Amino acid sequence: MPFDQPRTHTAQRLWLLALVLLVSLWIHPLTSAAQEAASAPTAPTIVGFDKISAGDTAWMLTSSALVLMMTVPGLALFYAGMVRKKNVLATLVQSFAIVCLVTILWWLVGYSLAFTPGSPGTTALIGGFGHSMMNGVVYLHDAMKLSVSHLGTTIPETVYAMFQLTFAIITPALICGSFAERMKFSAMLWFMGIWLLVVYCPIAHWVWEPSGWLNQAGVLDFAGGTVVHINAGIAGLASAIMLGKRQGLGKESMAPHNLTYTVIGASLLWVGWFGFNAGSAVAADGRAGMAFAVTQIATAAAALAWMFTEWATHGKPSVLGVASGAVAGLVAITPASGYVGPSASVIIGLAAGVVCYFSATTVKRKFGYDDSLDAFGVHCIGGIVGALLTGALVSKEIAGVDGTVLIQLKGVLTTLVYGFIMSMLILKLVDLMVGLRVAPDDEREGLDITQHGESIE
Repeated sequence: MPFDQPRTHTAQRLWLLALVLLVSLWIHPLTSAAQEAASAPTAPTIVGFDKISAGDTAWMLTSSALVLMMTVPGLALFYAGMVRKKNVLATLVQSFAIVCLVTILWWLVGYSLAFTPGSPGTTALIGGFGHSMMNGVVYLHDAMKLSVSHLGTTIPETVYAMFQLTFAIITPALICGSFAERMKFSAMLWFMGIWLLVVYCPIAHWVWEPSGWLNQAGVLDFAGGTVVHINAGIAGLASAIMLGKRQGLGKESMAPHNLTYTVIGASLLWVGWFGFNAGSAVAADGRAGMAFAVTQIATAAAALAWMFTEWATHGKPSVLGVASGAVAGLVAITPASGYVGPSASVIIGLAAGVVCYFSATTVKRKFGYDDSLDAFGVHCIGGIVGALLTGALVSKEIAGVDGTVLIQLKGVLTTLVYGFIMSMLILKLVDLMVGLRVAPDDEREGLDITQHGESIE
């Protein structure tokens, strides 16, 4: 154990003090969630090789690679194509650096906090430190045994942990779209590292770990509409507010440098998203097949909805609009992908395309925040649309469970409130430590040169 027992208990008590006020606002009591979770198997365990499914393992290895591809190079290219030429390299390296930073933090403590049970008094809020540094994640060749997660009992725990790592990687990387072209690289690293442990890991635990209080409350999030997209989007809005607008916004051209990059990035995101959604079945089975199908259908519906809405309101369908609409559909179907059928996915896609279009255009202009690449407008708003429609359209025949809009609203509001407040606090802390924003002259010259000493000729 890398942490001594007194230190472990102290850290968990701090988590409890920080979160108890938020949890106490809800009808579902913390104590009852902990009691119910106590009777359920919620811990990784050691099994024989014969318990592992080769098919499931092969699919989850593939899904993990697909989701990693969504960040590098998918999201990196998607965002890099939308910024100005002087900031392309700085935008690309943000995603690349986040992959590296989050991987080490996930190994160190992130996986343990998010996907293992904590002590009896705090397990509804946060996991324990028992799997820090991947302690207990084992493969024993001579004994013909290995560890499995209680959330994926037919695949090695190494595979499950790496699959969830790819989600932990892309979530903070999405936030970069809201503060593009103006945050210090050092500040970005500090913010993402703290945010992962203080915001992402607790919310992932609440929603996906069986002992988590939102999981116990019945919140449905098959692949990350709440944990990933609403979470990242609201942090993006906090970032945009804290940093303020880019210099020259509304006075000089902020046109994308290279939409070819953006379309390639969106295409990689689309393909990778099958690992994101169908992989969240954690098996090569019928649910994975249904998630695959509804992901494709909803994405196509959203892309068309955005395209035709923009065509009707602005006279022309833009390349950026079609690509953004596809991403909005991918976002919205994410929480519902294992719970709805093809017809419901069309409704979700159409709603996401229209709502996210107006969020990224009319709403953003009206309120005046500079969500540079629409991380809030597409991911947070699209995630909310998908989460609420999951409650309305869930099929018990597919999902095996019921859901309601009110329960889904509980998950949405909890994530919005906790994510926004904590993100603002972390941003303020980082601002005091190293400063958030580059100097005005550095911003005018471009982050490629001023932050990294390189440029595209």
